[in-house]
Amino acid sequence: MLHALSIVAATDSSVDVGSILGYLVVGLIVGVLARFLLPGDDPMGIIGTIIVGIIGAVIGGWAAGAIFKDTAGVDWIASIIAAIVLLLVWRAVAGRSDVRH
Repeated sequence: MLHALSIVAATDSSVDVGSILGYLVVGLIVGVLARFLLPGDDPMGIIGTIIVGIIGAVIGGWAAGAIFKDTAGVDWIASIIAAIVLLLVWRAVAGRSDVRH
């Protein structure tokens, strides 16, 4: 399903309710797994987790498709890794903007 989401995003300009729900579910799963695997305090709620998961899924699905011919299972792993990298970037940026006197 994850690979199908990246294909739909790249080729289909019409998005239906099922596609939106698919993006939200995959984003939630990938985002939650990434936050679980990268312990620490992240100042984001469920919406931020879903957004990180969706972006990670799109980037990871694209990267898996670019590297491997058969992406069954690899796209999920790549998506979680991409979401973890996004969380690390988020922490670095959020940490810099936290000014304490």
